[in-house]
Amino acid sequence: MRNAQAGPAPRGMGVQILLMLLVILFCVFPFYWMVTTSLKTQILALESPPVWIFEPTLANYSEVLLKDGVGTTLINSLIIAVSTTLLAVLLGCPAAYALARFEFRGKRDLWFWFITNRMVSPIVLALPFFLIVRKIGLLDTHLVLILIYLTFNLPIVIWICTDQFRSVPYDLNEAAMLEGASQWRIFRSICLPLAVPGVAVSSIFSFIFSWNELMYALVLTRNNAKTAPAMAVSFMEGYNLPYGKIMATSTLIVIPVIVFALIASKHLVRGLTMGAVK
Repeated sequence: MRNAQAGPAPRGMGVQILLMLLVILFCVFPFYWMVTTSLKTQILALESPPVWIFEPTLANYSEVLLKDGVGTTLINSLIIAVSTTLLAVLLGCPAAYALARFEFRGKRDLWFWFITNRMVSPIVLALPFFLIVRKIGLLDTHLVLILIYLTFNLPIVIWICTDQFRSVPYDLNEAAMLEGASQWRIFRSICLPLAVPGVAVSSIFSFIFSWNELMYALVLTRNNAKTAPAMAVSFMEGYNLPYGKIMATSTLIVIPVIVFALIASKHLVRGLTMGAVK
């Protein structure tokens, strides 16, 4: 009887493994296609049916890095993404602590305003931002992208870190206040170290959103502050689509994000599951 009941388990396990492999293939195949296309010549990239076995070439990478200036745009993207992330964390963590620990008038309205900032489509604000930025003379600068990216990354940091600070027992605050500690000392020395997973998760999201953003980078930059995603799109000219160069640039854009996510994966998993177990 025991063996008869245990029989279907391996078949069920096999189905689960097969489904998992299909999901992994579905997720990984676009990256495989991107990388392999970046290693093909334009003729091979346009072949139909696709050529699966070929001699790879690094000509697309050397062309985009040495001739088209993609390296400069990658540096611009790094400056903008890192600066935006640092500012979002520095401003968002104290705001999140205040929302989590204090009661004040208009708190619900302020919280709602932070959350609804993410609901506005970038294309709706692109033209007003362009007119304002051109008027004040900040067009094609790193600063304008940092400030604009900060407006939609700051709510993410506040949203994630507020829940993280709420999970810190309030008894720790009361014990520290009995010892004469100020609110700033409590935030800096007690709550913030315990909220590191949430800060790490919000930093990762802020960096990725800033690194991958395209709409504002296309509208508000020309040459000096052009980011890597905007450069990848600029290769498309009418019916001329250099797939190898586009895919090589896209691969160079993806690599830093993957490395950053792998480095912070421990905090990412811990932060995303915060509050799941009480």
